[in-house]
Amino acid sequence: MQEILSKIKDTVGVPLPQQVFYELRLDDSEEIWRPGFIVREARAGWDESSQQVVWDEVETERLATRGEAIARYETRRKALAKRGFVYSDMDL
Repeated sequence: MQEILSKIKDTVGVPLPQQVFYELRLDDSEEIWRPGFIVREARAGWDESSQQVVWDEVETERLATRGEAIARYETRRKALAKRGFVYSDMDL
């Protein structure tokens, strides 16, 4: 599962420096010897020095069960919504 969250419903015409996005992901672990699930949150925003969108503030958690991972994903999603990131590409 993966979604992109933003504060802006329609980014057309909005200057890149004013746009910030968060990606939330829930993936199966690819490590055979460490089964589980990965919840990842990363921020994307404009970097003035490189003149491009960069991903930073990456946080990754490994959870033992899918249920735990889904609960953690939803907790992170709610925390981002409280910060104003309420528009999801999954709602389109």
